[in-house]
Amino acid sequence: MKHASHHPTPASDWYENAFDLTRGIAAYTRSPLVDGIAKVIAKHPDADIANAFNHKQVACKIWARDTLLQAAGKSYERIVVLGGWYGILPAMLLEDRRFEIAVAESYDIDPSVETVARTLNATHADRFRAVTADMYAIDYPRLGADLIINTSCEHIADLRSWLELIPAGTRVLLQSNDYFSEPTHINCVASVEAFADQAKLSTIDFAGALPTKKYTRFMLIGTV
Repeated sequence: MKHASHHPTPASDWYENAFDLTRGIAAYTRSPLVDGIAKVIAKHPDADIANAFNHKQVACKIWARDTLLQAAGKSYERIVVLGGWYGILPAMLLEDRRFEIAVAESYDIDPSVETVARTLNATHADRFRAVTADMYAIDYPRLGADLIINTSCEHIADLRSWLELIPAGTRVLLQSNDYFSEPTHINCVASVEAFADQAKLSTIDFAGALPTKKYTRFMLIGTV
């Protein structure tokens, strides 16, 4: 029998415990995403998975997923997530049985996240792709996506000029925020109305705000 210890847990023990914990939660919930997180902890100990899957990140992605279903429906041939990091949003969409998704892809400019995203989405290997690419250099007409997701519009200097690279009529889900004090946020907006004015979408199916402790997140779903 193990006895409780008041000594700090070494980092290596913490990783063992985190791996055991996430494997247990995966077995209990039967969630491919949680199983993927356990595999990431085991295979990629340097990955910042705790930050990527913290409660604020999860809440914003659940909001995106549930609102997408209500506002735009369940069926998609190809979903492309830009700035996809470790591929958590594609994983959340692919494991949600309310959706019918042929392929979900995660694009990120950082080459180090590609293998982590593949590990996270290993259960959906037949329907998931991780790609290292600059979002400004993607050939969007050739991509043939019927939904493009960008939840980091506060990082885009000129949102409208980027949106003009996407074929007219393509559905997009966009998020930004009013977290002006974060130095890497070069293009925050003060309201959802300001965000809509910035994006100038041809149709809007949803425009809304999700208040959090430090800032408010804004979301638009519509067509370019």
